[in-house]
Amino acid sequence: MGKTVFRILAYIAIVVAAVGVILPLLPTTPFVLLAAFFASKGSPEFAQWLEGHPKFGPAIEQWRTNRVVPVQAKVLACSMMAISWAILIFSGMSGVVVAVTGMFFIGIACFLVSRPTF
Repeated sequence: MGKTVFRILAYIAIVVAAVGVILPLLPTTPFVLLAAFFASKGSPEFAQWLEGHPKFGPAIEQWRTNRVVPVQAKVLACSMMAISWAILIFSGMSGVVVAVTGMFFIGIACFLVSRPTF
């Protein structure tokens, strides 16, 4: 049962990553890394395919070996979080939602920015 759940999560994450290749507002790299993690737990064949993929493979390899995140992924992720937070503010969400989401986004941004780049 556990491997099946990881396999399904890996496929969902790679579909979202593939959509991110097409849509400029959706980051690809975090979802590829997530798919690689889930695939390594649930589907060694899919994990091997991801690692060998010409577009996704280098990002996975760089993360696993050096814990680096591409500059483009950092900029895009931080920009999307800022835009999402602004949408929450301007759509009239409660102050608690805006504050909690803002703290969560700041934590993620700090983690991303603190990672080395390649």
